Amino acid sequence: MHLYEDLVAINRSPKLIDATVNRKDRVLNVQNKRRGVSARRGDGTFGEIIPGETPIIDPGYLVARGSIATVEIGVEVKVLAKAMIKQIDRVINDLRNQVAQFKRGGGNPICVAIVGINCADHTIGYEGDRPFPTTGKAGFLHPCQEAPGAERRLRTHVASEFDEFLALRFRATNEGSFPFEWANYDETRLDYAAALSRVSARYQQRF
Repeated sequence: MHLYEDLVAINRSPKLIDATVNRKDRVLNVQNKRRGVSARRGDGTFGEIIPGETPIIDPGYLVARGSIATVEIGVEVKVLAKAMIKQIDRVINDLRNQVAQFKRGGGNPICVAIVGINCADHTIGYEGDRPFPTTGKAGFLHPCQEAPGAERRLRTHVASEFDEFLALRFRATNEGSFPFEWANYDETRLDYAAALSRVSARYQQRF
């Protein structure tokens, strides 16, 4: 939801601004699915509102919501917090398959992947109330030990399937007061801003 707000806020695509702010015939999908198209829903889809439908305008937001007939931008989000290498093949397949789902039913959507990657020096997983802290040993590696390899495999095997692939590196131990911080805030801010600019440029060219 906030990614689309940010696309409007940077004001780099007149076509996007006109469609969302002025005409309001491009909206954030309420249910992340298209009417009449059988496809797995993504985490945040944006496209042409169904003719005759009234967009939902939430106070404080510029991008309206509604049911869509087409997908013009599709976003898929994954978060790798621990045991990354163990699940990396599933994550790669899920991301790759989601691109096909965004394109199902025709069109040429802008496909965006956002992957959060934990870089903490340790973390804890839970099964019910039972904690499973990382130890740094095989099978229980700390996030900082797995993060570089996980990101490398994602970039090698699936990043090229997307128009924009954004890795957001963070630190979260999942314990105590559940602290969170960006691994490098300035780098993250610049990467995100650059991605917004490129998505805006693609929208201007493609639609």
